[in-house]
Amino acid sequence: LRCEGCPVSHDVSSPAPPTIAAGDFVLILSCPDRPGIVHAVSGFLVEHGGNIVESQQFGDPLSGRFFMRIDVEVPGPATAEELRAAFGRVAAEFGMEFELWDARAPYRTLIMVSKQLHCLNDLLFRTSTGSLRIEVPAVVSNHPDAAAMAASYGVPFFHVPVTPETKPQAEARLLELVRDLDVQLVVLARYMQVLSDGLCRELSGRAINIHHSFLPSFKGAKPYHQAFDRGVKLVGATAHYVTAALDEGPIIEQDVIRVDHSYHQDELVAAGRDVEAQVLSRAVRWHSQSRVLLNGSRTVVFR
Repeated sequence: LRCEGCPVSHDVSSPAPPTIAAGDFVLILSCPDRPGIVHAVSGFLVEHGGNIVESQQFGDPLSGRFFMRIDVEVPGPATAEELRAAFGRVAAEFGMEFELWDARAPYRTLIMVSKQLHCLNDLLFRTSTGSLRIEVPAVVSNHPDAAAMAASYGVPFFHVPVTPETKPQAEARLLELVRDLDVQLVVLARYMQVLSDGLCRELSGRAINIHHSFLPSFKGAKPYHQAFDRGVKLVGATAHYVTAALDEGPIIEQDVIRVDHSYHQDELVAAGRDVEAQVLSRAVRWHSQSRVLLNGSRTVVFR
């Protein structure tokens, strides 16, 4: 069509319908291993127009369980809630434990810390740069030391002192924050308090702790100084899920670095802090991406 006096032709055909963006979802599952699991899962995704962009699986011959993680794009306007409800039929048939999440939604993560702030700073920095796809609604500490750091990242800070007499009230306050802030993961980023058995059960599978890997050799105060006195040659860290058995929960990630006689005590401590921060950030990243599945006292980690 050419308007009178206008040299430009205009297309008056019907406009193309708007494109509905696909949703990106992550499905993780575990169940007794048997034939037909992959076929059933992939068939369900095909029924919903899904395009699998990443798939990993593992059959454990020791436990007889099958583990799977799938990243799938599904045409809109599907929601995680709708897919989760629909997948219930497949899950029931195979006795699956499963989770299905929107892969683009940031994982709401509450961080707990005491006086050592290196792991907290690393997590907040990685979050601020987009390296970690988490959202931190709060930092909780039994000391006021981390308040300034939390404020510098714009994160609310809650000082919850803990004494032997007030521990039940402090843990009740923590659970109140977890519920009120819709927290999905709790990270003990060098939080130097032992959680009660009841709190460990309440947070089972959604609380991660970090500690040095000198246990059980060097316990108590100043483990790095104890290690220095013994001339250790490896410094490491372990990130694991919190359980009632102190520092014995299912391990998510570990790493070590080499040291030698030239390291002074302070250099040994600094090296340990670096590896602690790196190991914890990887564990938080993998958990927030639904890459870690519990397998009894062990984990399956789809990196």
